[in-house]
Amino acid sequence: MKVIEHLDRAKEPLISFELIPPKRGGDINSLLSVLEDIVKYRPPFIDITSHAAEVYYDETPSGIKKIVKRKRPGTLGICALIQNKYNIDAVPHVLTKGFTREETEDFLIELNYLGIQNVLAIRGDDSGYNKPIPAGKSINLYASDLVKQMVDMNHGKFLEENLLDAKPTEFCIGVSGYPEKHFEAPNLKTDIKYIKQKIDAGAEYVVTQMFYDNKYYFDFVDLCTQMGITAPIIPGLKILTSKVQLHTIPKNFYVNIPEELADEVSNAKPEHVLDIGIKWAAKQVEELLNKNVPSVHFYIMQNSKPIIKLMERLKIK
Repeated sequence: MKVIEHLDRAKEPLISFELIPPKRGGDINSLLSVLEDIVKYRPPFIDITSHAAEVYYDETPSGIKKIVKRKRPGTLGICALIQNKYNIDAVPHVLTKGFTREETEDFLIELNYLGIQNVLAIRGDDSGYNKPIPAGKSINLYASDLVKQMVDMNHGKFLEENLLDAKPTEFCIGVSGYPEKHFEAPNLKTDIKYIKQKIDAGAEYVVTQMFYDNKYYFDFVDLCTQMGITAPIIPGLKILTSKVQLHTIPKNFYVNIPEELADEVSNAKPEHVLDIGIKWAAKQVEELLNKNVPSVHFYIMQNSKPIIKLMERLKIK
């Protein structure tokens, strides 16, 4: 089922999750353990992040060696596992950065083979590696360009001529939004204009970056509505679990930690921080659901313990 169909047909609050693939050469068993923990809550869909190649430098006897590799491959396989083993809709993230349009088309065709109909179109983070574009190949500069490519495939328009007779795909396309604005945008209104471009190109829903003050989300939705965006906007949350995240989350995700939460975590014993984070997240969820948000999306990465405790606190079975 498509994400927008889940939202339209829901008779009770929906809570979805987002996972990250294991590191290259790692073990999938830890991810399987997380999946076993969260599927019991019957999420309508589970997102799986995608990662482009990055540059690493390794010191060797002959000097510093430049290595280019994907740190976390496996998005496609994990999505196939989720959808076919657990019968839960998978939402793979599809990036512009690090992939040609031809590679993107191949990836989308493989998703279509597997019956995966939901995708999240994002530009992706700057990995520090500018991939050379082979002659005759092309790239999507922006997420709106990627959305257009997906919509073209939904209309039966492919890059490869020998696919012109292929059946159109049926992707439900989601995009990202930033209640506190994307760090590269000069202001929030300009950032929302970019979201509007993605919606106008054919995207059907928005998932937000994490936030710890619901006011950012409500103001963001109001401003989106004023600027003509009518697509569902799903709030994204992440449970704060450690003191170090007071620094790493603002640094890596450009979001604000409210003074009340930061002070309570700073003054607490390390073993009490998780409970504080869960209490704060529960308060956020309750307020959001009372305001009839379409769904709540949790960034849990590869740690299911916090979300299990939260679900118990919310009495969600």
